[in-house]
Amino acid sequence: MASSPPPRRAGPTTVLPRRAMTAQSMTAIRRQFLSQGLVPEDVVPAPILRSWQRCAALGLHMDERPRIEPIDGSRLRERHDRAARLRSAARTEIRVLHEEAAASGAVVILTDADGFVLDMLGHADFAAKAARVALRPGVLWGEAATGTNAIGAALAERAEISVLGAEHFFESHRILSCTAAPIVGPCGEAVGVLDLSNHAEVQPTHAPALVRRAVAAIEHRLFAETFGNREMLAIHLDPGELGSAREGLLAFEGDRLIGATRRALSFLEIEVDALGRLSWGELFASGRIRAAGEARIISARGRPLFGLMRRPAEPFRSSAASRSPTGAVDPPATRPRPRSEATTIWDDQRARALARATRLVDADVPVLVQGETGTGKEVFARALHAASARADRPFVAVNCAALPEGLIEAELFGYEEGAFTGARRKGSKGLLREADGGVLFLDEIGDMPLALQARLLRALQEREVTPLGGGRPVAVDFVLVCATHHGLADAVEARCFRQDLYFRIAQYTVELPPLRERSDLAGVIERMWTEMAGANQVALSPAAFDRLAGYEWPGNFRQLAATLRTLAILAEPGETLDEEALPADIRCAPRRIGSFAADGGEVAGESRATIAADEPRRLDDMNRAAMRAALDACGGNVTRAAARLGVHRSTFYRRLFEGLK
Repeated sequence: MASSPPPRRAGPTTVLPRRAMTAQSMTAIRRQFLSQGLVPEDVVPAPILRSWQRCAALGLHMDERPRIEPIDGSRLRERHDRAARLRSAARTEIRVLHEEAAASGAVVILTDADGFVLDMLGHADFAAKAARVALRPGVLWGEAATGTNAIGAALAERAEISVLGAEHFFESHRILSCTAAPIVGPCGEAVGVLDLSNHAEVQPTHAPALVRRAVAAIEHRLFAETFGNREMLAIHLDPGELGSAREGLLAFEGDRLIGATRRALSFLEIEVDALGRLSWGELFASGRIRAAGEARIISARGRPLFGLMRRPAEPFRSSAASRSPTGAVDPPATRPRPRSEATTIWDDQRARALARATRLVDADVPVLVQGETGTGKEVFARALHAASARADRPFVAVNCAALPEGLIEAELFGYEEGAFTGARRKGSKGLLREADGGVLFLDEIGDMPLALQARLLRALQEREVTPLGGGRPVAVDFVLVCATHHGLADAVEARCFRQDLYFRIAQYTVELPPLRERSDLAGVIERMWTEMAGANQVALSPAAFDRLAGYEWPGNFRQLAATLRTLAILAEPGETLDEEALPADIRCAPRRIGSFAADGGEVAGESRATIAADEPRRLDDMNRAAMRAALDACGGNVTRAAARLGVHRSTFYRRLFEGLK
């Protein structure tokens, strides 16, 4: 068979979930596909079909034995020498991955960029069986030599892939169940593949996440070694992840981007062809970070990230060094963390919640995020996705309150052609299927109609989606993250939300406190203002700043960001804005209880009711005592002391020196 005929759609068939297919059924499907070009709907993943087509086009025959010619010892040593840096970077991760998968009897395999097996570590019994089908060092496992297999397909597709049992092209390989992912070098080139293989009857439920995490750590280490002689920028949505293998790394030559890890490309939402083409100014709205060793907020095309510049001498931690063989992350106290001045939306409480939620998402446990409007629920969800093992898979966000009630069911579950008036000609997959393999974020789930809640519950229980219009069920795999500003427990009591769905989605709840409850509100405002207006040298007067710090911010971060952005846009370069420049609702609002106001109103955390109006001397003494205590605690650093008290540093200076006169 020289090539496969043009594929055409098969007629109606009974669709079985991928993992429920027997080896005989899959072999029959593969044979029918290769001989007749029939494309079975929703049975075989598209990457497997493409691989079958490539193998047929190469003239391979599924009933034949693969053409395997192992290289001799001297040629294998040559390949070991050429891949020395890759083997060194992967050694620890291979060991950790083997320990994580040891209970299932799997083997871990490292190949070079051509698909030659370099190293293999695993269970002796299965390794012996694998060797019988030539899965051993010195053998080429590219598609041209060994047909459809995880290693060859990962190289061809440049993506992670699982090949289960009879999905392999050659019959002799049906004993294998494999998951592999390409290892990408610092300049976007494929340098090898990491593979986790097992018996065909063992379903690789956790294999993709384990392989993905190990590959990210290897790529992180390769990047650090390649660009170790120059400054590098580490970026992440969560400041607590800077210093771990989950961070993204960037290298610049002058202002030109010359290297980036895949995670960094994902954070910046750019492709690998941006390397050598984009400059710092095209990536970030803020200027270059000159100081090394201290994290700060940088705006990447309107998206806030945390950036940390590293000098060449600074060491890097590997993921293996930051977790146990079981995958548990080290406690936050043992991991490098940025200073508090760099955290705007993120504080220690939110970072701890993110770390806990990440572990649960990696274990396929749903997470519910609750908080007032504008508290950053979607920001938290996106950070959760970026920190999880599914970071390179889809993140699909759905605002349940924004979709019309008549269309939300079709948008979520998809529909067949002609399912309703106005439907697209070829139908629609639906957002639940778009999220397959990744994270589905349902924002404002409390506004979902009751009838649709029942359908969502069934989809979550059965792990499959049935499109509107009589379509067949389709298996899906996603982690669910929900968010709401409603009190869902109260909604359940009021019979506005299904109790069974609530218990399904609220297995772990994250409460995001409102902005007015932040003890470091003044520091938050200062950092956001510096980010937005620093380049134009626009300043806020002490009175204007204190008015902002004393406001309740009912719209939370969303309202604060919009207000500061408007002020920065309307100001002239070099201007100092006074209270008159503030919006009227902020300028005329009463001060929030607990604010450190410019008029000497009160000490942070102590209400006006506790301090008599006729005791100004006592109040001044208390203010200055609090400032001196904060200065002592911060080693004399005024900026940190001011942030600790929740006041602007100019206010702190003025009050402090007034007390010294």
